[in-house]
Amino acid sequence: MSVHKTAIVGGGIIGLAVAREIVRRAPDAEVTVFEKETAVGTHQTGHNSGVVHAGLYYEPGSLKAALCRRGVGLLEEFAHRHDIRYDKCGKLVVAQSAEEQVRLGGIHERAVANGVPGIRMIPGEEIRDIEPNARGLAALHSPETAIVDYPAVARALAAEIETAGGTVRLGRRVTRIQERSGEVLLHSDGSAESFDLVIACAGLQSDRLAVSSGEAAYPRIVPFYGDYFVLDAAKTDLVNGLIYPVPDPKYPFLGVHLTRTVHDTIVLGPNAFLSFGREAYRRGRISFPDTLSAIGFPGFWRFAANNVPAAIRETRTAFSTRSFVEQARAYVPAITTSDVHRGPRGVRAQAMNRDGSLEDDFAISGTARTVHVRNAPSPGATSALAIAEHIVREAFGRLDIPIQR
Repeated sequence: MSVHKTAIVGGGIIGLAVAREIVRRAPDAEVTVFEKETAVGTHQTGHNSGVVHAGLYYEPGSLKAALCRRGVGLLEEFAHRHDIRYDKCGKLVVAQSAEEQVRLGGIHERAVANGVPGIRMIPGEEIRDIEPNARGLAALHSPETAIVDYPAVARALAAEIETAGGTVRLGRRVTRIQERSGEVLLHSDGSAESFDLVIACAGLQSDRLAVSSGEAAYPRIVPFYGDYFVLDAAKTDLVNGLIYPVPDPKYPFLGVHLTRTVHDTIVLGPNAFLSFGREAYRRGRISFPDTLSAIGFPGFWRFAANNVPAAIRETRTAFSTRSFVEQARAYVPAITTSDVHRGPRGVRAQAMNRDGSLEDDFAISGTARTVHVRNAPSPGATSALAIAEHIVREAFGRLDIPIQR
């Protein structure tokens, strides 16, 4: 048996990576990508700080850890081949208290177990050797953590797909996936087309498409926006690479950090606050259906009740520039509120379970002919090419279709 027609729903970095993997491994397949926007990579792919995660935090042996480490190598090679800027600017995870130092030690152990290259603990006095303007009691240094231009990666993936004979259909919204005996009907803009295999990588709309196609209601997407502030050009020399806080496992969101981008700007953020629209990238934009969907979900209120300190912190950063910048000043005291201006906004597709717990790992469900990527959290972009290998291997394996190595 061979797959003659395969559809990919979603023109973000993961959907495009899956389509590229198919045209590379199954050149006889007819591959079509459906993207509702007029360009690829316009949602989460195009609204992030561009960090390529090295694999510091993830449970050794987990799918997330394995795909991250594999994905880093594939992404670096892809970027170099397509002349896309890939900069190993390095990362410091900085501890500000004795309690954070203990947690930092645990992160170091995970990073070593995951095979993160060059990882080492450094005392506070050595922080200035790497980041002269940063302060802390101790830090974890990851010299090969990198930054990349993810929208450029998305465009290069689309170009590879089309060069190999695949099709990227822009401005085509998929509303339902209907599996029948021996085929899958993909409903798009009032018409239906038959495919042998459909893989949905719909990001912020992934749960809605899955439910409309007969899948389970959970995990459910609750959107959280993340604002960024940009350091004025005259102050960009205050930060060399990436400066991160030590994550607290009791709380779901990391807090404000400092990131150099491939455009040689320094961004502060993001924070995390309930978004009033799944695609509300502009401040003041509201989608009432999206808002009602989120606040009408009992799991969201259970989540909020279990994370009151984090909610208070994020609320302050959402409404106060001073509070936002103060979080960054804990690591780089030389930054002031007069040194920053508002930057872009991203929206995170946060997958949440019925009980209010967050779905932390990659969540992929479906049948032999239909695959739904229900959750691809950070490091999803970093891992995209490895996620694609995993999905294609699993999907083709269920249909007993050979793929080229």
